Amino acid sequence: MAHSIAVVGSINADLQLHVQRHPEPGETLHGTGGTYAPGGKGANQAVAAALLGGDVAMVGAVGNDAVAHVALSRLRDSGVALDEVTTVDGPSGLAVVTVDAAGENTIIVIPGANASMVASTVETRAATIEQARVVVLQGEIPREGIERAAVLARGRLIVNLAPVLDVDRAVVTKADPLVVNEHEGALVLAMLGGHGFETDPEGTVAALRAEGIRSVVMTLGARGALVSENGRTLEVPSPRIHAVDTTGAGDAFVGALAYRMAAGDTLEAASRFAARVGAYACTSLGAQPSYPTAGTELPQVEGAAS
Repeated sequence: MAHSIAVVGSINADLQLHVQRHPEPGETLHGTGGTYAPGGKGANQAVAAALLGGDVAMVGAVGNDAVAHVALSRLRDSGVALDEVTTVDGPSGLAVVTVDAAGENTIIVIPGANASMVASTVETRAATIEQARVVVLQGEIPREGIERAAVLARGRLIVNLAPVLDVDRAVVTKADPLVVNEHEGALVLAMLGGHGFETDPEGTVAALRAEGIRSVVMTLGARGALVSENGRTLEVPSPRIHAVDTTGAGDAFVGALAYRMAAGDTLEAASRFAARVGAYACTSLGAQPSYPTAGTELPQVEGAAS
């Protein structure tokens, strides 16, 4: 069965810990938390798109361990098709997130089953990827899996290269759009052999376009995003909100972008909607639990019509 959106990427369980302060090397501290929540950039983006009403298939892998059901729980509940999720021997992907009293965090990511998403595994899911109107990729599965999925994609390809890893130039230039934040944008530009503009987002976007990328969306946090295509770059503002937790807001943005692009929106219109969804995701705790559903009243940009 064809789905309008195929997300090829990571599926994790997040182990969440809280401490007063981070330990020094060799030190043992008491903490709280110890609960698991679903995560992984691929799963986050799939959930965000599906909750808004998107027809989404997840292409990924989990292990045969006890946390696999946690990793898949919100994907399943949000209606994401899981026929293309493989179960492999060994552990599921795991992110250990430790947050101190000041809100500073450290994160250790163990790929687990996500490491099995190599080219041959992705190839077995070729039909789902080829038939999707929009294909979404991130940087949390092996390079060869990303590259194979990009080759298979016949629809519009959204590449959110986060984290940035060295992939074939053809993946980046096929992106339409490439979605990055300021730091990631400078790293991708350097990977392509361009000059960095770490303190100049507009310069980075222009340089990325000059490298042959079809379109670029650079997220800028509270400032919103820069959207560049067809020879012009415009700023998409973000609503003003009281941020409670920014975890997963970028993934909410990408999922919303995919949802609206699959529905036929222009990149500009989809980005304006995605900025509102990303802002909404900052108003409550967690990643997937903070995402809006279809019909949720989203925050408005000051002075903008609904």
